[in-house]
Order: sequence, then structure tokens, then C-alpha cells
Amino acid sequence: MEVISAGVMGVMIVPILILLFILAFVANQYKRCPSNRILVIYGKVAGEQSAKCIHGGGSFVIPLIQDYKYLPLDPMTTEIDLKGALSKNNIRVNAPSTFTIGISTDPVLMSNAAERLLGLNIVDIINQANDIILGQLRLVIATLTIEEINGDREKFLEQINKNVNTELNKVGLEVINVNIRDITDESGYINAIGQRAAAEAINKAKVDVAQQERSGAIGEAEANKEKEVKVAQQLSEADIGKTDAERERRVEVSALEAKAEVGEAEANKEKEVQVAQQLSEAAIGKTNADKIRRVEVSAFEAEAVEGENEAKAKIAKYNAELAEKEAESKRIGEVAKANAERDVLKAQKEQEAAKLEKEEVVKQEIEKTKVQIQADAEAERQRRIALGEADAIRVKYLAEAEGIRAVLESKAMGYERLVGICGERPEIATSFLMIEKIDELVEKQVEAIKNIKFDKITVWDGGSGSANGSTTANFMRDLMKSLPAMHDLAAQAGVQLPEYLGSVASESQNGIEQHQAQTCTMEPPDKEVNK
Repeated sequence: MEVISAGVMGVMIVPILILLFILAFVANQYKRCPSNRILVIYGKVAGEQSAKCIHGGGSFVIPLIQDYKYLPLDPMTTEIDLKGALSKNNIRVNAPSTFTIGISTDPVLMSNAAERLLGLNIVDIINQANDIILGQLRLVIATLTIEEINGDREKFLEQINKNVNTELNKVGLEVINVNIRDITDESGYINAIGQRAAAEAINKAKVDVAQQERSGAIGEAEANKEKEVKVAQQLSEADIGKTDAERERRVEVSALEAKAEVGEAEANKEKEVQVAQQLSEAAIGKTNADKIRRVEVSAFEAEAVEGENEAKAKIAKYNAELAEKEAESKRIGEVAKANAERDVLKAQKEQEAAKLEKEEVVKQEIEKTKVQIQADAEAERQRRIALGEADAIRVKYLAEAEGIRAVLESKAMGYERLVGICGERPEIATSFLMIEKIDELVEKQVEAIKNIKFDKITVWDGGSGSANGSTTANFMRDLMKSLPAMHDLAAQAGVQLPEYLGSVASESQNGIEQHQAQTCTMEPPDKEVNK
């Protein structure tokens, strides 16, 4: 029985264990999503979605078919150090800011985040967001002027939230908070705007103070005027009442005295006289009282007018001072505005000058490089031309030298042969060489005088020659003696002398050859020679 019971127990434990294993497996595959995360189930999911995103609650993950990961919803803070962004009025702006971003829980945006951010760490997500935020910041600043950026921060932040959110939503992110720390520009334009606003506020405060002072002064003057007028009226009425009472008292006293005197008088005549006198005195007293009253009233009126004029003078003085202060405030404001505009124009001028200088320097550098290249090319071309010309000249001179050397060698050989022919009479060689040059000498002489027209040639000889005759006769004689030798040498060398040197006929007598000059013509044709 015990064995059977043990077998039954073993059979029952196995299904229980299997059931417990299945329950544990199912419980393990059911994933719950914390409130600060998004559960992303990917793999085979319902519909055409690439992933199933759950925020809050939980879901069962099918083994082998599905898997899961979490996306954090923790806020991520990034520092954007934007520098040199170009605004709408072409002024570069620095706008360092702090952005707080996070993954959105909107169903569409959660799907975008699951597709583009799943598996990335926080640093990678912030780097992607930085690129998007930086580009959109520059785009927003480019659509606004400096005044709009600096004056209407709410509009600026609204534009940033709109543009940045639109781009961040594409990757599943959203902007939680934007904090623009400071806005500056390289040219100092924002500082100039602040200084102008401060100057305008100061001027407005000064104007308000002056207006309040003017209102106070006018109110005080009006109150003083009213007080003085009322005091003058009361004093005038008091004087008038006092004068009437005095007059009535005096009249009554006079009447009583007149009655007393009339009673004592004995006749109606005296009574009438007294009455007339009293009436006269009453009229005089009345006139004097009226005169005194009018003088006092005029005095009080003069004082009132004087007080009123003083009040008007004070009001005019206050108005003048107020106008002067307003003019001074306006002048200070205009000066501040002009200085701000001057600084802005100066900064723009320096910027344009720097830009122009940069462009001109680059252009000049390019031109300089082109000129250097052209100069180097021209120098190389000139050098090659000079080398070619030098080689040509050297070859030419070498050729000329070879020709001259050949000529000189030929002449040397000819001179050597000529000297050998002359034998023991080397002076004949000298004469022969002179004969070679006679043509040139004669040609030069003829060239020198060919354009001169001679009617006749006269030779003067003073007879101061040698003992044998005159100088001319000796010259002709010596010339005639040299002609046979010249003709002899020319015949040996095979050279024919010019016709104007004549010819030589030869005869043989006793084995001795004699030469006789047959003809020697020295006169030019058609010319007369006088000796």
C-alpha cells in the first residue's frame, strides 16, 4: 500500500510542477511599465506598426516572436552655446541657452521615439537634439530683428518652442522648458538700445517730476491768490462797516449837540443855522469818510493785484524752468540717441571695412600670385631665349673664328710660299703684298674724289728736292724704276696689273734680260697736267 501511495504521489507532483513552471513563465513574460518609462515591444505586433509603445500598465511579451526595451522619460538638460547667429537686420547675436527636453508620451511621438531613439543612450539622444535645436535657433533668430529678440522675449520663446518642437517631434522628443540666459551681440547694438531706453526712462521721469512740480506751483499760486482775494474782500467789508458806524455815531452826536444848542437858543433862526451847520458838517464828514474808504479799498485792490501779478510771475517762472528742463531732457535724449546711432553706424562701418579689407586682401593676394607666376614664366622665357641667343652667338663666333683661322692659315701658307719663291730677295715679297693692296688704295682714293669736278690739275714744285732734280721728278723717276720689278713679280705670280701702270716689253741681249718701260700714263683722260 505504501508503494502504491508513493507512486500516486509521484504521478501527481509532475503535473503540479509543470503547471507551476507554466505559471512562472507566463508571469515572467508579462512586463509591467513604470510611470517614468515607455515599454516598447517590437517584433511581430498587431497592425502595420513597427513597435508597440505602452506608457503605464503592462503587456504580455510573446516568446521568440516579440522582445521589449524601455525608453526613459527622464528630463534631459542640454546647454546650447549659440554664437554669431545672423539676425534679420544682419547683426550677429550670441544667445546661450538651456533646453530641457524629454521623450513625449503622445502615441504618435512615442512611435517616432521607438523608431529613432530605441537603443541610444542619453548622450547620443542629447547630441541629436543639440543639432536640431542649434539649427532651429539660428532659423528663428534670422526671422527676427534685434528689437524683437530683445524687447519681446515672449514672442521669441514662442517662436523657439514652435520651431524646435516641430523638428524634435519628428524623432519623438518635445521641449519641456527653454531658458535664454543672455542675449548679446558683437557690435554692442543691444547695449546701445539699453542705454537709449535708460536715457528715455530718465528723461520721462524728469519730465514727470517737472510736470508735478509745475502742477504744485500752480495750485499753490492759485490757493495763495484765492486766500489773498478773500482776505482783501473781508478787510474791505470790515472797513466799510466801520466807516458807516463811525459816520452814524458822529451824526447822532452832532444831532444831539445841535438839539441841545437849539434848545438853548432862543430863536428858530439859530436853530436853522445850527441845523444847516450840522448838515454841512455831516456832508463834509460823509465826504471825508467816503474818500478814506475809497483810498483804503484802492490800496487793498492794489495789494490784491500785486499778489496776483506775483503769482502770475511765479507761474511764468515755473513754466520757463519747466520748458528749460524739458528742452534739456530732450537734448540729452537726442544726444543719447545720436550717440547710439553713431555707435551702430561706426560698428557697421568697421564691419563693412573689415569685410571689404578681407575681400580686397584675398583679391590682392590672388593678383600678387598671378603676377609672380607670370613674372616667373616671363623670366624663364627670357632666360631660355637668352640661352638660345647666347648659344647661337657662340656657334656663330666659333664658325667665324674657324673661318678666320682657315683664312689666316691659307694666308700663312701663301706667304710662306711667296717668301720661298722670292728666295734671297725677300723684299720682293713685301712689294708684292703692297701690289695686292693697290686696287683697294686706288679704289679708296677714287671714292674720295669721285664727286669732285677738276677743271685742271696743277703741280707746284719749288725745286727743293735732291741734287739730281726736283721732288716731283725724283718721285716719277723712282716710280718708273720700280715698275719693271712690279711687272716682273706680277708675271711670276700670274697677276695682271692695272692698265694705268702700263706694260713692259722684254729683250735678250748677251744673255741678260733688259726691261724697258714702254708706256707710263699718269694723266687722267681729258685733263690738263701743268708742271
